[in-house]
Amino acid sequence: MALPFTNQIRTLRFLAGEMTQAELGERIGVTRQTIAAIEAGKYSPSLEAAFRIAAVFGKPLDDVFQWQGSDGVP
Repeated sequence: MALPFTNQIRTLRFLAGEMTQAELGERIGVTRQTIAAIEAGKYSPSLEAAFRIAAVFGKPLDDVFQWQGSDGVP
């Protein structure tokens, strides 16, 4: 089952000089596998991890993660 949010992590990594999942993981203190799962929408990051990811890219949280509620309303 897909999570009720999407993210722009892959695009942001590409725009940041093709940053790897491992590099992003190191910068926020999680494993490459965790970044891969978040990116694929298979794992919901903690609020702290979400803010850390946004901070790495210098973006507000809602530029990185987009919520899609169960009723289809953001």
